[in-house]
Amino acid sequence: MLKTLPLLKSLLCALPLLASGPLLANPDDNWQRTLEEAKGQTVYFNAWGGSPEINAYLVWAGQELERQYQVKLVQVKVDDIAQSVSQLLANKQAGKHTGGPIDLLWVNGENFKALKEQGLLGAPFTQDLPNMALVDTTLPVSEDFTVPVDGLEAPWGIGQLNLMVNRDEVATPPTSATALLTWVKEHPGRFTYPKPPQFHGASFLKQILLELTADPAPLYREATDADFDRLTAPLWAWLDALHPALWRKGKLFPASAAETRQLLDDGELAMAISFNPQEAQSAVQNGTLPPNVVAVTMEKGALTNSHFLAIPFNASARAGAKVVANFLLSPVAQVRKAEPAFWGDPSVLQASALPVSAKQASALRFKAVGEPHPSWQLRLEAAWAERYAH
Repeated sequence: MLKTLPLLKSLLCALPLLASGPLLANPDDNWQRTLEEAKGQTVYFNAWGGSPEINAYLVWAGQELERQYQVKLVQVKVDDIAQSVSQLLANKQAGKHTGGPIDLLWVNGENFKALKEQGLLGAPFTQDLPNMALVDTTLPVSEDFTVPVDGLEAPWGIGQLNLMVNRDEVATPPTSATALLTWVKEHPGRFTYPKPPQFHGASFLKQILLELTADPAPLYREATDADFDRLTAPLWAWLDALHPALWRKGKLFPASAAETRQLLDDGELAMAISFNPQEAQSAVQNGTLPPNVVAVTMEKGALTNSHFLAIPFNASARAGAKVVANFLLSPVAQVRKAEPAFWGDPSVLQASALPVSAKQASALRFKAVGEPHPSWQLRLEAAWAERYAH
């Protein structure tokens, strides 16, 4: 009797399929073919290379991918994914539709919009990834800066803008644009932000714009000249008041968030900007920031987005790129990524997909406000450069 139970269970599971007509291809079979095709492939992954913790995490991921799937992962470190977008556009214009140099991209927001509009991404692929079934769809994963994802990129993690504040120097951390401006004026030279269009610098502009905007609804639509001029006027007035009290009196801006973090560690700054809600905790644990540095956000909420993985239209190792993306969505990879000791980037998986000991890995740490439409970022960057670039 016991021997018949597995067979009976299999028959019962098959009844709905038998009743519905001809059997469809097993998704597991399709994924198995992808795994076979990916063996021996090298996946060139263009990703921001400005964080030692992230770079170390990708080294670990590469070791696991080679061990488990015989796929080699090569991180191509870039300062700005816009450079990769330009490279892909040049490929397309030159007619290079196969054998491209980029197999996987770490993207979000304005770069995804450009990739999608220019036709620089391959066919939708997320439906092919088994681990997509584990993703928490209540998170902002179906749109990227208000642009529908449409299966063209797989969610990887959650970012939230925050200030990493040294509590030894800042007794009452600022939680509003007004409070931040007041503190900076009272402590000249102790704060700055990365120079836009660097991601963290542009994100800081959007955070302050949201802080200063009573009705943010227009920020989530395509920017018009009238809306842009009206809604950004308070931002420019705020920055005009802020810049003379910045580090180097606002005449020189750091080139990256990594540079501001180093200035914080060196004691030149009392605060630095991060888009990782657990970076402060991670850096303190690793001894790369002073022990009393904590993460602080604005009371209205932290600018929040998901970051994604995308496959270009002319990827040389498309199967390998799918395997990499699926592995990076696995519970083991997402839990490790969320650990402050390794990276501290929150998971995008459902809590039920994670070990009991790692349930907090999936939670947003701060109250969230969504990213504006990407047209606002493009206009903000251009207007900032016109006003303040030296």
